[in-house]
Amino acid sequence: MTTPFLPFALPEIGDDEIAEVVDTLKSGWVTTGPKAARFERDFVAFLGDPSLQAVAVNSATAGLHLALEALGIGPGDEVITTTHTFTATAEVVRYLGADVRLVDIDPATLNIDPAAVEAAVGPRTKAILPVHYGGLAADMAAILGIARRHGLKVVEDAAHALPTSCGGALVGTLASDATVFSFYANKTITTGEGGMLVTRDDALARRARVMRLHGMNRDAFDRFTAKVPSWYYEIVAPGFKYNLTDIAAALGLQQLKKARAFQQRRAAIAAAYDAGFAGLPLQVPPQPLPGDLHAWHLYPVRLADAAGVARDRFIERLFEQGIGCSVHYIPLHLHPYWRERYGLQPAQFPHSQQAYERMASLPIYTRMSDADVQRVVAAVRAALGA
Repeated sequence: MTTPFLPFALPEIGDDEIAEVVDTLKSGWVTTGPKAARFERDFVAFLGDPSLQAVAVNSATAGLHLALEALGIGPGDEVITTTHTFTATAEVVRYLGADVRLVDIDPATLNIDPAAVEAAVGPRTKAILPVHYGGLAADMAAILGIARRHGLKVVEDAAHALPTSCGGALVGTLASDATVFSFYANKTITTGEGGMLVTRDDALARRARVMRLHGMNRDAFDRFTAKVPSWYYEIVAPGFKYNLTDIAAALGLQQLKKARAFQQRRAAIAAAYDAGFAGLPLQVPPQPLPGDLHAWHLYPVRLADAAGVARDRFIERLFEQGIGCSVHYIPLHLHPYWRERYGLQPAQFPHSQQAYERMASLPIYTRMSDADVQRVVAAVRAALGA
């Protein structure tokens, strides 16, 4: 290989982030403290809805777990979600002793199919957990309508969806009970590891804050910075260790300022791909509805029948040309745990199964140059014999 390998994803960390982290290290406060609190406030300001509360956590998985726990999901309950997601979306339900009901996707958007959700609602159903796949909003009007009709809670897995809009409103400001974002290393903004739970429900926010740090009714920042002795605290529940450090929050503070610019660059890359792949035997990702925003966390293509190459060989050809790529996702119904626990078969999820067999996610991140983008286009064309 004569050219450098182009990885599937790389974060964009600049001097602003480095300076903020150094400032944190010099401050002496490196665990959850003033910068985590500031990140929460800035996140609410970014969403533009002061009625919201934000709870910073160490992963989106933690945020989903806290949201469902605060809503009272437990043994005997059932939560509906999509099979076409990473296991974290579903595993948090099992943490609480509840069951998962997996449903298929809309073949056009790859988002959870509202009709399949409605058909899956049963006497044990307590919540719906939609995923905004790849940065494209799910049909939240339909999902929230189903929830209202059946008295269900809604927690949005928005790990891919910053910033994404739905019906003109940013994801995070919709009428769901909670929304959870991810700041993992390959997401649209990153804190390395981290997440944010957003809600308008005061009781849910209070419970999440207590449970993110061992079920303690006062966090360390409150106890260690008070002007009077304040060492006393009480454990009010068997909580978790889900707090976000100030070091991670420092990254988030600066990344959040760039979120709009990052989205614009990702959208430009997606547009260049759309143009470069015109006429090829593959299906490119769908566009958002008019007036809405796509975060473009992922750019998954699906091979058409006329492609003349199987998906796995297509990926191998890209790697041979120095292009990293991935698959999003191996559906949950194919993984041994989920398959065996619920007796799942691919035939139950024909749209997810077909998409999986044909899809590959191409690099899409802000550090890519225009030359990098055209290199991917050329590699895809070559892999398809074009």
